[in-house]
This record gives sequence, C-alpha cells and structure tokens, in this order.
Amino acid sequence: MGKRIAVMGAGAVGGYVGGHLARGGYDVTLIDPWPEHIEAIRRDGLELYGMTPEERCTVREAKTMHLTELQGIAKGTPFDIAFVSVKSYDTEWATMMIRQYLAPDGFVVSLQNCMNEERIAAIVGWGKTVGCIAARIAVDLYAPGHIRRTVAKGGSAHTVFRIGEVHGRVTRRAEELAEMIGGIDSVKVTTNLWGERWSKLCLNGMRNGVSAATGLAGNDGDRDERIRRFAIRLGGEAVRIGQAQGYVLEHIGNLQPDRLAAAAEGDRAALDEVEAVMLAGTNIAARSDLQRPSMGQDMLKGRRTEIDFINGFIADKGKELGLPAPANAALTQLVKRVERGEIPARPENVREL
Repeated sequence: MGKRIAVMGAGAVGGYVGGHLARGGYDVTLIDPWPEHIEAIRRDGLELYGMTPEERCTVREAKTMHLTELQGIAKGTPFDIAFVSVKSYDTEWATMMIRQYLAPDGFVVSLQNCMNEERIAAIVGWGKTVGCIAARIAVDLYAPGHIRRTVAKGGSAHTVFRIGEVHGRVTRRAEELAEMIGGIDSVKVTTNLWGERWSKLCLNGMRNGVSAATGLAGNDGDRDERIRRFAIRLGGEAVRIGQAQGYVLEHIGNLQPDRLAAAAEGDRAALDEVEAVMLAGTNIAARSDLQRPSMGQDMLKGRRTEIDFINGFIADKGKELGLPAPANAALTQLVKRVERGEIPARPENVREL
C-alpha cells in the first residue's frame, strides 16, 4: 500500500506540488481553508499551467478536504507524510492540526518560505521534521482551482527542490521524498538544509518585500536601476548575517553569495557582475513578466504578508549579532505601512529609501 500524503495548504506551491504528485499516482489529499478553491478543484479539477503548452494539465486524481472536514480522518487511515505549505505565520496551527492525523511513523515536511523547521519540531518533534526548499519555482494561485508557474522548469540547469534532514544526514525517507518529487522537476537530497534555507531567505529578502512595497512584478523591479540596487543591498546584508551564524551559503538564485555581498558593500566590479545576472533573469523566456513574488501576490489579494518572517527576521538576527541591517529593517517597516493602508504600493516607496 502506498504512502498517504496530506498537503496542508493547497495554495500556489502546495497545490502545484500536491497536484503533480497526484498526477504521478500518489495518494494525495489537498487540504485548504479557502472554500472556493476546494470547491473549484472538486468541480473542475485543479488546473495547472507553466511556461510551455506541455506543462498545461488538469488534475482530477487528487482528493480534497475543506479544513472543517479534516476531523473525518479520525475514522480512516492516517497520513504517512504531511506537507505543511501555509504562510509562515500559520505554521504552528497548521502543524498542530495535522499532527493528530499522522501515522505513528509519519512525519511533517516544511514546504514553505522562511525558517520554519524549528516551529514545526516544537510541535511534532525533531525526528518528525523534514525540510523541502522550492528554489526559484515562482507559482501563483491566481483564481480558485488555477495555479500557474511563471518561470521555466529547472531541469539540469537548476535544481529546484532541495530536501534535507535537520541533522544533515542522508536518510532513506529523504531519498524517498526525492524520488516522489523528481517527477515534478529537478531535486536533490541536501546535507546542508540550514545553509540552503538561509540562501533561499536571502533571495526572498531581495524580492518579496520589494514587490509588496512597489506593486511591481519581478522583472519590472529588476529592470529599475534604483530598485535593483536596493535589492542588492538587502541581499548583501542577509549574506553577511547568514555567514556570521556559521551557515554555508549556496547560490542565491544565480548569484554567488560573496559577490552579492561585495556588490552591496561598494565593489564596482562585483556590482556590474551582479546586475548583469539580475538583468539576464528578466528574459521572458526564462521568467514571465507575469511573475510576481509571493508577498506581492499577497498584497494584491489584501492578505497578510510574511514580512516579519523574511526581512524582519533578517534584521532581527542581525541585531542579535551586532550586524545592522538597515535596508532590511527599513523595508520591513515600509511594507507594514502599505499593509495598513497608510500609503499605496508604488515604485517611489523603494526608490526613496
């Protein structure tokens, strides 16, 4: 009998991964608090889109549950694997909710932005906690039952999914997860979960809050010189704070960490190099002009952002270490002002920082 998989939070990333796992023949149940989304999937299937016509598909194989129906699992078979794919501020309650429906040897996989493994482990234990990083996947739940991917597949050019145990060893369950996810896009089992996590946090720190504060999609933000250079300052601060914590950083998108930090610190050659890479990424064959970082999507939808768990988290860690992160701190406060409706999202917000 195959593993029973729950996806707690079937939004952009959770729905995309869960939908493709169901297409691959796995026993997947999508659980989400948005009633219209679940009803659309039940009625019409989950519509998935990508950068090529071949990626377009309708998933009808996935089971679905409204959040209010989850207690019904108590009468059936518990889940072997639970992907938690909610916003960081919802991590604790989502993990607590699914914990009681796990099999005795079941475990939870954090398929999220930010550093949430510790929050999950506080509820289910470190031995039942696994990390899964989706690097540069760029997906958008833009209507109930409709999820689009707005960057090209990674394939051999870029490893999208990185699965890691919190202790850094390669285990059979991590390898099994990689086998499952390998049917979606490129994947590896990493022995450097924490370095991978902080590297992804650096990239999110450069992109998410900027989109939320400016209202710009990803390519438009990168094409604006002043906004692009502010993003480089954000990334440079985050790199130095990660290094001070002892993390071994991976590439940040296509950027080498030390070159990004040097660019932020005034090295002209490094700045030219980093800007060239960022501008090359705006090629619409690689990244659609529709691509909008998740925090920018949240702002458009009137949802709470993850700013406290991304730029705010970076700034707080820097303060603990005696490494000021003024760009990250300023962006955190700016995004909160936009969230509260005090000012509109507009490019001038960041250009003026």
